[in-house]
Amino acid sequence: MENIDESSTLRITPTVRALSSALRGKRENGPDSRQQNGDRIFPEPEKLWFKESSAKNLRNRDFLSPTTMLNTLYANGQVPPAVMSRLRSLRGIGVLPVAGGEVTCEGLRVSVDRAAAFRAVLAGGSTEYLKPSSQKQGCVVLNCPALHSRPNTPTSDTLTLGQLRTVLLADHMGALLRRQGFTVSYCPLLLEDSDIITLLRALGINWPTAVAKWTNEEREEQILEALMTSSYRERETQRGRRVSGGGQRKVEDEADEEALRVNLKRVFQEEGLLGYDPSLGTCTVHRDSVSHLAQLDLATVACTVAMATVLHVTSCQDEFRQQQIAVLWRASGTTHTQRHLVCGPVKTPGSHLTAAQYLQLRRGQMKEASEMKYGDQVEGQTWDDIIRAMTSATVRFELLSTVHTSPVTLDVLREGGVPTKGPRGGAFVMYNCARLHTLFDSYERGVEKGLYPEIPEGSQLDFSALKEEGEWLLLFNYLIPFSELLDQSGQALDCEERVARVNIKTEQVCKFLVSLSKDFSSYYNRVHVLGEPLPHLFNQMFCRLYLLRALRELYHNALDILNLPPIRQL
Repeated sequence: MENIDESSTLRITPTVRALSSALRGKRENGPDSRQQNGDRIFPEPEKLWFKESSAKNLRNRDFLSPTTMLNTLYANGQVPPAVMSRLRSLRGIGVLPVAGGEVTCEGLRVSVDRAAAFRAVLAGGSTEYLKPSSQKQGCVVLNCPALHSRPNTPTSDTLTLGQLRTVLLADHMGALLRRQGFTVSYCPLLLEDSDIITLLRALGINWPTAVAKWTNEEREEQILEALMTSSYRERETQRGRRVSGGGQRKVEDEADEEALRVNLKRVFQEEGLLGYDPSLGTCTVHRDSVSHLAQLDLATVACTVAMATVLHVTSCQDEFRQQQIAVLWRASGTTHTQRHLVCGPVKTPGSHLTAAQYLQLRRGQMKEASEMKYGDQVEGQTWDDIIRAMTSATVRFELLSTVHTSPVTLDVLREGGVPTKGPRGGAFVMYNCARLHTLFDSYERGVEKGLYPEIPEGSQLDFSALKEEGEWLLLFNYLIPFSELLDQSGQALDCEERVARVNIKTEQVCKFLVSLSKDFSSYYNRVHVLGEPLPHLFNQMFCRLYLLRALRELYHNALDILNLPPIRQL
């Protein structure tokens, strides 16, 4: 019998909690889940069950509570009949419908009512599965130090690959946080006619700009005045201590003995800021530092809340300097929460490329690969747009698929183009997204020719026809969990506000899309979706089209978070 709340969106986490509650015989309401029953200690609820994900294990179970856990909970690991009854009748908000459970040598395995799950997700539209489960509030400023003048404005010829990684990461984080409900602004403003803007736009980055004659001098003077009067400013009698440089040019070229110095160590010690480098000492304030602070101040003006979170996305090489800037801003009187998202280096063994050279290399390889496959068709604006999008996808996946604190190593010496097939990241993902568009174009042409009827309402379909193992894998591993993946991006910002460094799983969306593309490609190569135009085959075909239509929307939403446009043909 189907046990499901038709009005709720199915989630993995509520299901695991409900399974744990059923196994323990009580709701998990207390703050301490490790409760004792005599001499028996109950494990953490989230450790009681494993969600299966491999095709092999999903053939006979969807969730497993291992034998080791059962032995902890029950004498000799014997699951009482009452517990089995609770599991079979499991229901609740967001809980997947349970078809049955059994104890095996591996543990207690539970199977989901798959037909009911398919119907719940697909029949009513998958919109709720493509957005975070809840909306957050707040303002986040994404500051990219690589784009600030230090003292010269960066150009496409001076931007390094490590710096490009931070810009792409800031761009990706902005899309993620906006999806969660945050108001997002970017820092710094760049001049509209600068060549760095041309480079960023070639990658699909819509960074905020200002007109050519724009200045921020008034804010700079205000910041300078605040530092001059700050209680952390070092006076004449405090000179002679260790100085940590803050730039290359002094404010208005004062003589050294008249330079403005701020004791950064006092700032983070007295303000209770954790995680800052203990070697931060006295910082000499330079004009480029003041300009940086004024840009930060400007970026927070648009915030609709009193306290914004400023996320400094910086390379490991620039982390120390950015800590100086952050503490200096605090000394000027700001109370905004500041976090540091630090990126590892980008390595190119055997070569040294700037960001512009790297982009040019990948664009050339993508064009070459397209010409080898499609020949003379590769010309005109449509193909220019396709190659631009494919190049952007290749670059983004190469630089964003790795944990942000780890180094990235790029192969820039390999001869030949970047293939559009094979699990190689961005190009592979875009290719499989295009296959879905091609599928539905073929179906629409079949409808126009009278081969197939229009897709009926989901309520008219029997989703038990979806029996191929790849179909359940696509729903259970990708469509249902996607919402919870989006939830995770903002959770790190909710931790203790005084900790400097923050680690966010920024690689998850890229890895999710690559894994999805591998499983979809395997399924698509194995299953003939548009079958013979025979009435008795239409139900299964329509069920598959419902699944793949939801999958197409999933691709679009995930690519949008990477600021990548889907491609309709390849």
